[in-house]
Amino acid sequence: MSRVRTGGRPEALAHLDKAQEFLKAARAALDAGWHNATASSAVSAGINARDALCLAVAGRTTAADDHRLAVAELRALGPAAVEPGNALDRLLGLKDRAQYDRRSVGASEAHAAVRRATTLVDAAELALRP
Repeated sequence: MSRVRTGGRPEALAHLDKAQEFLKAARAALDAGWHNATASSAVSAGINARDALCLAVAGRTTAADDHRLAVAELRALGPAAVEPGNALDRLLGLKDRAQYDRRSVGASEAHAAVRRATTLVDAAELALRP
């Protein structure tokens, strides 16, 4: 099931604020060696950054049970959203393992998750610059 949310700059900035907070949490977890927490926080940062980008550029975002639909929505924003879309796609690939699976996220994957979340947050910050 999908729900369309509309909004403008204030809503986009609220999602950006959350994305930045989750990214800080991911970096702190990485420093502590908590790789699952790192990846989980990075995924949350990426999802919120995607919402910020979609709201900033298109004035709408879709909340769906399948987060992978978010990748297509992000990429549809145009060429500047291709790299963030790829980063989100890779981040979402870690979500289940970091949060639900018995297998854990490794150190190199945790580092990559932070880099990918940073790509998304940077893109959202750029889109929302005054």
